[in-house]
Amino acid sequence: MWVKSTPLPASFEVRADDASLTSRAGTTLLVGPADRVGLTGALVTGLADLRLRRGRHEPGRILRDLAIMLADGGDALCDLGALRDQEVLFGPVASDATAWRLVAALDEPHLAQVRAARARARRRVWELAGPPKRLILDLDATLITAHSEKEGAAGTYKRGFGFHPLLCFEAGSGEALAGILRPGNAGANTASDHKEVLARALAQLPPGAVNPGTLVRTDSGGATHAFLAAVHQAGLSFSVGFDLTESVRQAVLAVPESAWVPALDADGALRDGAGVSELDLDLEKTGWPPGTRALCRRERPHPGAQLSFTDANGYRFQVFLTNQRGSRLARLEQIHRSRAAIEDSIRCAKASGLRNLPFRAFAPNAAWLELVLLGCDLLAFTKRLLLDGDLATCEPKRLRYRLFHVAGRIVKHARRTTLRLPRTWPWADELARAFTRLSALPAG
Repeated sequence: MWVKSTPLPASFEVRADDASLTSRAGTTLLVGPADRVGLTGALVTGLADLRLRRGRHEPGRILRDLAIMLADGGDALCDLGALRDQEVLFGPVASDATAWRLVAALDEPHLAQVRAARARARRRVWELAGPPKRLILDLDATLITAHSEKEGAAGTYKRGFGFHPLLCFEAGSGEALAGILRPGNAGANTASDHKEVLARALAQLPPGAVNPGTLVRTDSGGATHAFLAAVHQAGLSFSVGFDLTESVRQAVLAVPESAWVPALDADGALRDGAGVSELDLDLEKTGWPPGTRALCRRERPHPGAQLSFTDANGYRFQVFLTNQRGSRLARLEQIHRSRAAIEDSIRCAKASGLRNLPFRAFAPNAAWLELVLLGCDLLAFTKRLLLDGDLATCEPKRLRYRLFHVAGRIVKHARRTTLRLPRTWPWADELARAFTRLSALPAG
């Protein structure tokens, strides 16, 4: 076998003598939406009492810079240096010590101010970009590995150690609506936690956005009487996974073959080998909200998958509860199954600072979670207001490569600053177009 060698590039000279270059030409896009939709101003106003008498930096602007740092890929306070070293683009940025003192001072009343600022900014973004076609709130928990010396860290159900936060995202826009930090041994089906996250998520929504068609989706962890009763009392729809208990299995096996209708795939086409049917269960009698239905999906498992029970012609079954009306069972099941998109949102959050809870005490880590949500919102706002096409659906890692971490040259002439982008960069036009859209945004 012959192996063709790859020649080394021609020798080149390295000089560290250019003072006009930046490696964060596109990250400044995140600053604009924060300022234009009123987020920065609301943070400055809400946290004004935390400013030291001789402090140089506004606490609200420090939080904005922290959120930008997280959206840019940072996961610790020291990553603020990536912004601090580019003062011509980001202005004065606080030191790590100053940022730490602010995070440590964020008690619950101040975090409530942060959430209020996010809600105000979201209202403005929805005015500019329009609301989602259908408002869907996805709740799910995730695991974060941490060392044992961190306060609140505990053993998890997967035999790990760390934390078990519960999060809520809006399905259409990917906006991070709410989240609470919990110890690693927190239950996946704790109704009080689900109710708290839902209440915080609803408080994030603009007035008039919530209606009876607003859908709350969870996995089986949300299938508790108390949580679904709260959703029902709020006048919302729900779609939650349901465990295959013995009574549910018997109801599944009792469904006649003629009652199964073809299931749909993600694109709305018929899915071969899959079907949907409604189960004959008296759910209201067992304490579930009025109008609750149980729908079942059956499908031939992929090779190697293990079946829950084997006496039903080799099908795999999944059941969920919903109070949505209508006879299009396949469509209701398709909507429920698209809940899996929250895994993408959680992965993006972990790529934006959630993977690492950097502090030892629980309260600063809870504040860090709020900052992660703020950073995720900045990413979502930027995509909705400034980007289109594939870039409007990119995950953070790809956005950073294509837009944020692009090298540029800063040119100052006649009291005017110009940021020059590489002519050959494949997404240079898209980045320039995003800056043009940013300049056209009305101030909120």
